[in-house]
Amino acid sequence: MKISIRKGGAEDLPAILGVLDSAVVWLNGKGITAQWGTESFSGRPKAVKQVEDTMAAGDPWIAEIDGVPAGVMTLTPFPGQHIAPADEPEVYVRLLATDARFHRHGVGAALLAHAAEETRRRGVSLLRVDCFAGSEGRLVAYYESQGFTPTDTFLVGDWAGQVLERRV
Repeated sequence: MKISIRKGGAEDLPAILGVLDSAVVWLNGKGITAQWGTESFSGRPKAVKQVEDTMAAGDPWIAEIDGVPAGVMTLTPFPGQHIAPADEPEVYVRLLATDARFHRHGVGAALLAHAAEETRRRGVSLLRVDCFAGSEGRLVAYYESQGFTPTDTFLVGDWAGQVLERRV
């Protein structure tokens, strides 16, 4: 399967929400409810607004396989509200998700490689991301396998998060 990555826009909101909703169902099927909860993104107006705001703050990217949205990512020049900005220019990976139908096809890795290319293209050397630190740290380990190094931890209520960085 060939993965193509294109720049997205506001018109891609339904596709992005569809991928995020699929990811929630997939996580819940694995017994992981603490990461993104049990309700769809598209069914929660505050979550939809957060996705819209994140898309507007940066550049959404859509990974497609045979023209079907397989994964999504938004790159912003700063982190979300619960993370302190870096003390140097950075590119921040936000809303990274793979549609459940395309797990284990390298979609996340392709999007992260694209993020590294975009970071270099912008003349920036720091690429950061944050993720859920629960579930035995599986997501943290995934990002480490993609060349990221853990830095800071944070809590949002009882939701444990991990910030990771990669020099490009």
